[in-house]
Amino acid sequence: MTSLLFLVPVALGLGGLGLAAFLWALRSGQFDDLDGEGARILFDDDRSSPHPHPRAGRAGMANPGEPACPPSPPSPSAP
Repeated sequence: MTSLLFLVPVALGLGGLGLAAFLWALRSGQFDDLDGEGARILFDDDRSSPHPHPRAGRAGMANPGEPACPPSPPSPSAP
């Protein structure tokens, strides 16, 4: 029975040490998926909407995500 007084704190200490090591590894990026990032470029994953924007393609309207064209300079007037 006296051995339990020694073994229970040792077991709790080792469990706490393992938890601390896991949390350190998690925060320092040890579980990042480096192979997945390199292989992700090989897959054609089009995440854009299957339906076009309702204003896309109209004259004078910019497509979503594209900057609007700057205004054209005024034309020189004939004297």
